Amino acid sequence: MKNRSTIFDAIRVKPDRDRLLRDLHPSCDWAGCDGPAMYKAPRGRGREGQFHRFCIDHVRIYNKAYNYFDGMSDTDVIDYQKSALTGHRPTWKWASNSRAPGRRDGPARRRDPFDFFAAGGAARPARTVRNAERRALTTLCLDETATPREVKDQYKLLVKRHHPDANGGRRESEEKLRDIIQAYAYLKSSGFC
Repeated sequence: MKNRSTIFDAIRVKPDRDRLLRDLHPSCDWAGCDGPAMYKAPRGRGREGQFHRFCIDHVRIYNKAYNYFDGMSDTDVIDYQKSALTGHRPTWKWASNSRAPGRRDGPARRRDPFDFFAAGGAARPARTVRNAERRALTTLCLDETATPREVKDQYKLLVKRHHPDANGGRRESEEKLRDIIQAYAYLKSSGFC
């Protein structure tokens, strides 16, 4: 058997790495290059999903010089970036054109089972106030309609007002402070606030 036979090369000799790459990959799209094109590079704006195929050396050169916004004015670039925030999909302001003729889902027709969009914020569900909670609210100078935020604000105000340092250490303010702290602690433990 001859040493120069193509059959002998195919069977016994491992082909060199460059030849294997050229056989597996198409040639580079760079003008004058016939190296294996293993890397993809985007073709540009308006041709999304289309790619050039380059070798490693030419894909580096292409990527360094690539500018997606080339040829766009500054205002076009700003508009593109704003549109990118929503994935380039159209958006509308909330309830815009809700009273347009023929529109069936206007504000009056929206279903709002939890009064989330009720005027003045979400309505607080009515809850029965027990006697101990009512006494605690009275100690804090509040009525049964107080919200948890109002209870907390009133508690802070009364603690500052009746603290012994603010009243020269008078005993009646200490007792009042103790009652305020106990009332607030009870309201917290009962789940009122």
